[in-house]
Amino acid sequence: MPTSLVVDDQRAIRNMFKSILESGGFDVTLAEDGKDGWTKASIKDFDVIVTDLNMPNVDGIQLTKRLRASKRHKYTPILIISTVSNGSKKQLGRDAGASGWIVKPVNGDELLSALRKLCS
Repeated sequence: MPTSLVVDDQRAIRNMFKSILESGGFDVTLAEDGKDGWTKASIKDFDVIVTDLNMPNVDGIQLTKRLRASKRHKYTPILIISTVSNGSKKQLGRDAGASGWIVKPVNGDELLSALRKLCS
């Protein structure tokens, strides 16, 4: 079973992603913001990480940079999910090391398809 870390500051979104990922066969760990996500990613390996962009404490770009600088998650696929769709923010995500970007609202099938591609 592939392991995933879902990082989002909105509880309803975290729980929705958890439900979608578990239905797709993923073991899911939740984090309430980038700081919490970094703490959890520092002590456990994940097959894929899904993070929101705009969060308090540590945002998705900062989290991605930290993960890419770590030995544990240097090559872990990271998917940023955001309401932001402009090219400059997406480029910041790519520059930070994000593997992909999906614009909210997210279709469950689209999310699972993207994660399966990233994990293969």
